[in-house]
Amino acid sequence: MLDALEAGLKAWLWPGLSAVLSVVVTYAIYRAALAVFRHFSESRAVLRLFVDAAAGALGAVLSLLALTGTLASAPPDLPLLTGIQHTTSLLLVLAITWASVRLTSAIGDVIVALNPVLEGEWKRARKVETQTRFLVRALKILIVIIGIGAALMTFDSVQHMGASLLASAGVGGLILGFAARPVLSNLLAGMQIALTQPFRIDDVLNVEGEWCWVEEVTATYVVVRVWDLRRLVIPLQWFIDNPFQNWSRHSSELLGTVFIWVDYTMPIEPLREEFNRLLAHSNLWDGKVATVQVTDASDRALQVRFLMSAPDSSRNWDLRCAIREGLVTFIQENYPAQLPRLRARLVDDQEPS
Repeated sequence: MLDALEAGLKAWLWPGLSAVLSVVVTYAIYRAALAVFRHFSESRAVLRLFVDAAAGALGAVLSLLALTGTLASAPPDLPLLTGIQHTTSLLLVLAITWASVRLTSAIGDVIVALNPVLEGEWKRARKVETQTRFLVRALKILIVIIGIGAALMTFDSVQHMGASLLASAGVGGLILGFAARPVLSNLLAGMQIALTQPFRIDDVLNVEGEWCWVEEVTATYVVVRVWDLRRLVIPLQWFIDNPFQNWSRHSSELLGTVFIWVDYTMPIEPLREEFNRLLAHSNLWDGKVATVQVTDASDRALQVRFLMSAPDSSRNWDLRCAIREGLVTFIQENYPAQLPRLRARLVDDQEPS
């Protein structure tokens, strides 16, 4: 036993040293070339983004390629050579898959970097970013599936089972499809959303009464940030099956309303003048829409609607609150008797004696 072990170690002495030396030299040359490239390239250059994203994975791929080449030239009668070559091939497939996933992620970063959010072009930039994020995540899932399949095919037992697997693929596919139906439906919904663009990253949505912003889009769900900093995690399929409001699909401008009830004796013109004055002194108003209308009349009071415009939803909300407060203060100070009141008539039903 000891003699066989000693003979095996002697047989592996020079091939092993050659393999280790080839890996060390290859990795050292790669790191030196990488350092030179980074020194003479700009940090935001397209090629630099790809290299930085996959630097570690590419180093592993090159080292394993050098090891595979060295083992291929080793004597075929070396003990355990077949097992070591198979392990090296398996690691090489996994390293290539890793590098492919990292390069795919870099594709998304490059596309986003080439389409910055410029003034007046924010819609196009957000559209490109949203589509890219969807497609890159789908491509990474596909690469991982292919990589796992290629790794399994390095085993002879799996290759010999190919015919049996093909024969049972129909039934297995049905079972797998039924079990993974929620995941697959969300993936397909993500592709549909990426192509049709009902919303984009940073869009302002109203989801079931919640005022929120699209913060993150994954392959299966969307994270939206509510105005009070809560996060809602919503499956992509929900956006396909349910209606929602997009307040910034084509433009971030919004109209806001303030409703105030006043007595029938309240003159409307002073309210209109005060409303215009408040808007003129507010930096939240965009100067486009300012309308005062009596929109309802009940048996007790008048409903006056104040319609105004603002550049976006946040300033629209702040503007509505400021105008409401200013109008209520104006009525309290100048027309307190015209606030809504309940009128009643006292009738004495007592008969005279």
